Amino acid sequence: MKIRLIKNIIIAVTSIFLFSSCLNDLDTMPLDDNRLVAEDVYSTAEGYEGVLAKCYGSLIMTGQIGPDGNKDVPNIDEGYSGFTRALFYLQECPTDEIALHAGSSHGTLDILYLNWDASTKVVSYPYYRLYMAINYCNELLRETTESKLKDRGVYDKLKDEYEYYRAEARFIRAYCYSMICDLYGSGPFVDETMETGTIPQQKTRREIYDFVVAEAEAAAADMKAPGTNVYARVDQVAGWFLLSRIYLNSEAWVGDGQYDKAYQYAKKVIDSGKYPLASDYRHIFLADNNTCSEIIWPLVQDEVHSPGHAGTNFLVKALVNGVMSKYYATGIGGRGWGNARVKTQLVDMFDISDQTFDIADTWGDKKKDKRAQFFTIDHTKETWVEGKAFQKDFDNGYACIKWRNVMKDGTDPDATYTSIDYPMFRTADAYLMAAEAILRGGGGSKNEALGYVNEVRDRAYLSGKYGNASSGRIADNQLTLDFILDERARELHTELVRRTDLIRFNKFTEGYNWDWKGSDGNAGNYIGKNVNNKYKLYPIPQDEFTVNPYLTQNPDYK
Repeated sequence: MKIRLIKNIIIAVTSIFLFSSCLNDLDTMPLDDNRLVAEDVYSTAEGYEGVLAKCYGSLIMTGQIGPDGNKDVPNIDEGYSGFTRALFYLQECPTDEIALHAGSSHGTLDILYLNWDASTKVVSYPYYRLYMAINYCNELLRETTESKLKDRGVYDKLKDEYEYYRAEARFIRAYCYSMICDLYGSGPFVDETMETGTIPQQKTRREIYDFVVAEAEAAAADMKAPGTNVYARVDQVAGWFLLSRIYLNSEAWVGDGQYDKAYQYAKKVIDSGKYPLASDYRHIFLADNNTCSEIIWPLVQDEVHSPGHAGTNFLVKALVNGVMSKYYATGIGGRGWGNARVKTQLVDMFDISDQTFDIADTWGDKKKDKRAQFFTIDHTKETWVEGKAFQKDFDNGYACIKWRNVMKDGTDPDATYTSIDYPMFRTADAYLMAAEAILRGGGGSKNEALGYVNEVRDRAYLSGKYGNASSGRIADNQLTLDFILDERARELHTELVRRTDLIRFNKFTEGYNWDWKGSDGNAGNYIGKNVNNKYKLYPIPQDEFTVNPYLTQNPDYK
């Protein structure tokens, strides 16, 4: 089913997009055999499945025919435009987790230093991807009404499935708008009811938030029951997870604490029992993770059918450089780029005995916390060199080897591209969200929260029901919100949530600093400092103001 979904993405229709930077016409003739006009797509039940697949695939793939060619987003480097890669730049690189520099023209140093503006190119990449995915979902919703299906003679074949297609599209769209709310605050609003060619009006952050909540609630009610959908398509558990995340961030986004609902939905995810924690943390990030029980919403990726320079291919190659393949199986041989390194603050969240790489223990079996996956040979722990400005250097800062394009049995494909599915939502995050919501007054008991955290730590240490290793459990007096923030970094680093977490804990712009934060990159200026609170939001890309007169820029970016 994984390969079937990918193939459906490849034949999927290109969508009408209402922004000049991504304008396509659904009814134009195809540019090649992979692009189909509307009448071809909607003449068969399989065509509708292809459009649904494109809604999913828009968040992991970059175009119609692989890594180079027929890219979805024009005027942007195709690899940089991939959603998860673009989101990595904005969610991981301005935080205490990752130091990255890639392509000066893209503005990655501005992200590292927390000194971006509305013209910083990389700030715009998730924006365009999100709105493209939103419009794919809008397109499916327009074309899957009962009357249209009957008119086209496909209703009988789709009558048992098309409502689920619609619910899943609404879920994906709700997720995308939640990220608009998170990253940019406000933005243009477009749904399936709008007439093609209409310039969309801007909605406030509160209006977008309210839409997201309503859509996510409706989609969660209408999706398939837990565990009954095919692999890589979401069910109700994904809807509950999304709602928990939205409600957990409600106070940070719109000043309205909804921790009781965050707790309730996280608990529903856990209590469903359909996505239990994987038996080994390391299995979640391997090339055969499609067999992993914990992943609630995977974005599928395959070396043969969906190669690309974004997705997990980027995560492996950016965090690994070629020489490292001499010491352990990377799954990509010596093809790593090595332009992303781990900041000292993340490393120091682990016990010092777990921080270094052992050539005789490349999987870290002897470590207490199996999440401490760093490569340290010939690397400095520091991301800087005394007396020098910030420099792109493979040896400054430890590498992160959490993502490996190998199988659980150790098989190394030595592939050009990865086959690791991206775990968008997974159950361990629900455990930590539930614990945090409890501590923030959302219900439950502290003992319950402690149990959730210790379940995650048991798995990390392979103790308790996960193995016979020494326990990593904490005591009641150690469980604080600050501990949960650090535990989220240990468990979820490089999984596209860190900036959001730091903002929710009021530690992103001030009160907690890390390597290069607020720096100018000059020699000796690697120690972080507080920055302007405007950086809690990204600006709406400057180019959008040339085509949409209804937009207002975020405060202090004008």
